[in-house]
Amino acid sequence: MFSDSKIPRETIQAYLETEYIAFGDPPTTLRIGETSAALAALHKAYGVNCSAFITGCNPYSEHRTPEFNAERQQALARDLEQLGLVAIDGIGKHPSNDWPGEASFLVPGLSLETAKALATKYGQNAIVWSVEDATPQLVLLR
Repeated sequence: MFSDSKIPRETIQAYLETEYIAFGDPPTTLRIGETSAALAALHKAYGVNCSAFITGCNPYSEHRTPEFNAERQQALARDLEQLGLVAIDGIGKHPSNDWPGEASFLVPGLSLETAKALATKYGQNAIVWSVEDATPQLVLLR
């Protein structure tokens, strides 16, 4: 499925198993390949047909300091604000491994092209992308 990627298979598998949680009201947990009624409702509430779950933390899945990651998230938040988009705070956390949860944003209405460009700017391997059917999919960038 992802055989042409430069990302190690174990890392891709971890991304596929991770829970992507948006801290909205109500909180929304996204899982790759599982349709989310809460995400569909969020799309409807914002009048959009897509969303992206994105982070600036730990470029290329290499552990960085909390201070570094906080600075990257703040920079990403500024980029999203300049685009006039809402950024719902969240976290990406694997349910069983010891990788620390990563601060993230669920961004309603963020186009795939812009999401890829931002994620590439922040050195990310992948994003979580959802369209009208509200089924999150993993989009690899390397």
